[in-house]
Amino acid sequence: MSPQLLKQLTSLKPLGAVSQPLRCVWSFYSTSAAVEPSSPSVKTAVPGPKSNALKRDLDSIQNTELVRFFVDYARSAGNYIMDVDGNVMLDLMTQIASIPVGYNHPRILKALMDPANLSTFANRPALGMHPPAQFGSDLSNTLVTVAPPGIDQVMTMACGACSVENALKAAFMAYRRRERGGNPPSQEEIQTSLKNSPPGCPKLSALSFNNAFHGRTMGALALTHTKWVHKLDFPSPNWPIASFPYLKYPLEDYVNENKAEEAKCLAEVEDKIATAQKSGQPVACIAVEPVQCEGGDNFASGQFFQGLQDICKKNGIALLLDEVQTGAGASGKFWLHEHFYLRDPPNLVTFAKKMLTGGFYYTPDMRPTEGGRIFNTWIGDPGKVVLLKTVLEVIKEDSLLARTEDTGKYLLQTLLDAQSKYPSLLSRARGLGALAAIDLPDGASRDKLVDKLCHKGIHVGVCGSRTMRLRSTLTLERKHVDVFADRFYAVLKEF
Repeated sequence: MSPQLLKQLTSLKPLGAVSQPLRCVWSFYSTSAAVEPSSPSVKTAVPGPKSNALKRDLDSIQNTELVRFFVDYARSAGNYIMDVDGNVMLDLMTQIASIPVGYNHPRILKALMDPANLSTFANRPALGMHPPAQFGSDLSNTLVTVAPPGIDQVMTMACGACSVENALKAAFMAYRRRERGGNPPSQEEIQTSLKNSPPGCPKLSALSFNNAFHGRTMGALALTHTKWVHKLDFPSPNWPIASFPYLKYPLEDYVNENKAEEAKCLAEVEDKIATAQKSGQPVACIAVEPVQCEGGDNFASGQFFQGLQDICKKNGIALLLDEVQTGAGASGKFWLHEHFYLRDPPNLVTFAKKMLTGGFYYTPDMRPTEGGRIFNTWIGDPGKVVLLKTVLEVIKEDSLLARTEDTGKYLLQTLLDAQSKYPSLLSRARGLGALAAIDLPDGASRDKLVDKLCHKGIHVGVCGSRTMRLRSTLTLERKHVDVFADRFYAVLKEF
């Protein structure tokens, strides 16, 4: 921690009863908070002995099969993560793409220790009934300021899955309001809704795409089609699933082929809508990710998304863009769908991860007309909004959108250069801003590469069946990409 920040922290005037605990926190961070390393340092196998011991302990009370290693978060800093065995790694997966400005950012720590924020962190309210006095202004100064163009309605949630879940509800409610001509529901609808029966629980559907991932709650899971572990044994509605474009790379060499692929997928969407209508289960919402992240980092063009919106408008269907992983500046614009230049705002945009809070934006026609229709105990967390305010200030003051765009281009070029040198091993390099990916011949070779990178101090992720996925913070710089490149090439030479 810098001397300047420590001076700022210790100059704060705590509330009397909490002054000693605050001094303890300040003392801890002044002596323990790490400065970002200049390079990785791997001392043991990953996971190391301490991680393995902790995993055995945790496994006695829950399944830990996917635990990679345990982290010393107090000593992680910036773009580097340190595990409990003292291994320092450049983190290019960042908690599944959810760290906006790096570990232990001094501005975040300052916000956490500001006495003016203590009551917000200490008292989590039922926001739908008892919000704090400043909650409206906090939303206006944070989420509303970065709302997708043309949208000024927003509701917070806890996570990405519940954001999608409730955005779906908003779409279904809007569809039925339109069918009722704006009239209130009938008594029959009210009573049958309590028995999971129509007309109160109507036979509507939401269309999604193969290889999509929208979350693991039951409604969001019905839109998810990536791995069997997400789906097996869970009842799910038989909603339509369309093909998402699978583009050929490099894009400039396959313009006609990719245009035909996207046209074919749009035609399939229209066919699925018509089939659902004929079967008595009309489509009320189309849910789609601007980039299919978990499903393999599958990109599509702006023209595809413009065509999708046209289909939605023609059929009276809500367009839900799931920006949980792609939003908050990850693409170099605050929302990735801004790259698509849609003619009108999407009806619903979900967010979470780098936004620190979940939630969804919506157009006025998606707004619930009765209290309690979109509701839960907390409906988000005002403490996360406080932290988001700081994150947005850092993004603006440090010009992180421009940095992410520049660093993203540099990272993609690094992947393209490696691909040209190892064409039998690497293919389909693609990316936009902090979202980057490259394919290997199969899952086994991909997993081998990822493991070898980890042991050289580079932490990356996977997606799809054979894709290596990179998800950096917005603070990544070219020097970090150079560190990655050096070790990436070292691993490639070992294949």
